[in-house]
Amino acid sequence: MKASPQHIELRSSPHYRAPDTVDVIMRNVVYALLPVCVFAVYLFGLSALALLVVCVAVCVGTEHLFCVWAGKRSTVGDWSVVITGLLLALTLPPAFPLWMAAVSAFFGVAVGKIFFGGLGYNVMNPALVGRAFAQAAFTLPMTTWSPPRAPGRFTEFIPSTLTRPFMEPVSIDQWLDRVVPDGFAGATPLALMKFAQTPTDLMPLMVGTIPGCAGETSALLIFICGLYLIFRKMMDGRITFSILLTAFLLSGLFYWVNPDVYPDPLFTLFSGGLMLGAVFMATDMVASPETRLGVWVYGILIGVLVVIIRLFGGLPEGVMYAILLGNAASPLISRVTQPRIYGAAGKKRKKKENNAS
Repeated sequence: MKASPQHIELRSSPHYRAPDTVDVIMRNVVYALLPVCVFAVYLFGLSALALLVVCVAVCVGTEHLFCVWAGKRSTVGDWSVVITGLLLALTLPPAFPLWMAAVSAFFGVAVGKIFFGGLGYNVMNPALVGRAFAQAAFTLPMTTWSPPRAPGRFTEFIPSTLTRPFMEPVSIDQWLDRVVPDGFAGATPLALMKFAQTPTDLMPLMVGTIPGCAGETSALLIFICGLYLIFRKMMDGRITFSILLTAFLLSGLFYWVNPDVYPDPLFTLFSGGLMLGAVFMATDMVASPETRLGVWVYGILIGVLVVIIRLFGGLPEGVMYAILLGNAASPLISRVTQPRIYGAAGKKRKKKENNAS
């Protein structure tokens, strides 16, 4: 009896196939961001909602159009560009004009992602690229803040939101006098601490009932949403942990040296965009290192840069620049921290012996 031939399929390692595809992971990241988005709308009303809608729509439309132009299959179905739009909107002031948000969203996707080849090839986080553009091109609107939970926020926009394209943003001073009769400082906790040495109570920082960017105010909510991704093994918690631990220890050292000048470490953790950056931006799978040691070096670098920029830089916040610099250093970190290949040392030693003989 003749044995039937067997089909043997040979493939390169790894042979294990993970059940979660890119679109599943990205969709879960969107799910994790939804509570932060809902809270932003609760705090800032229609303006925050419009900001989210415009940023997501422009990001998705930009990627789709570039795919059509290049004759490729549209990649918007992997949900990654939705994350870019949500993160960009959450890092912008609630009163930011919508046309400026649209331009920043286009720049973030076109230059930060499409220019490098799309998903899997971007060197830096596209949402932060868009925010960096907004910071450089629209400096004044990027430092215009509105009060959280303002009366009438669900029935009217903040006036500057609907500023016409290429026109100066409408002043919101009269609107502030009407909705906040008792006055509004118009500064974030980081700015108050840096320029006036005025601390903010810890509870408002954790809960998020403070002025700030649309989705950066509630550090506690952001951290809880990040835990969902960590438990689902869809985010590298080592990066988040190393950033937060480094920022806590380094700021604690400065606070111990001079508590009258430098903020306490808990203020550092819960203020500004550190939590959002550490949880959802620095953990970008493409722009972060690949090695086990590399993710720790990467996180420590970002944590150090955040504290140094905040304490000694000209701006009160440094998370965006710290992460972008970390992204830029990521390929080098991965290369330097590559584990030694099994047997490589023996081959080198044998080669030296052969050369010597």
